[in-house]
Amino acid sequence: MKNFMDMMKQAQQLQGKMQDMQEQMEAMTCEGRAGGGMVTVTLNGKGEMKGVAIDSSMLKPEDSEILEDLIIAAHGDAKVKVEESMKEKMASLTGGLPIPPGFKLF
Repeated sequence: MKNFMDMMKQAQQLQGKMQDMQEQMEAMTCEGRAGGGMVTVTLNGKGEMKGVAIDSSMLKPEDSEILEDLIIAAHGDAKVKVEESMKEKMASLTGGLPIPPGFKLF
């Protein structure tokens, strides 16, 4: 019974830490780049796009398909960085608490 009570206490502490982490993740930004930095996409920790920067040399009508591909690639790069950051924060947050495989906290 004591182990169950300890686990419940840890779960309550985890809940408070999760709220703190979610606030930190919203404030965090990750940049993804493509085309050697010609396109940069900025995402927040929730994966919402907060900015796009495009080198002016890419703003030619004949380069529109390339530009579209670079925006998609930069977004993908930023998304991977957000996900990696989330995994690192979750690993440090849940360190001692046994979480079942496949259980999603966010």
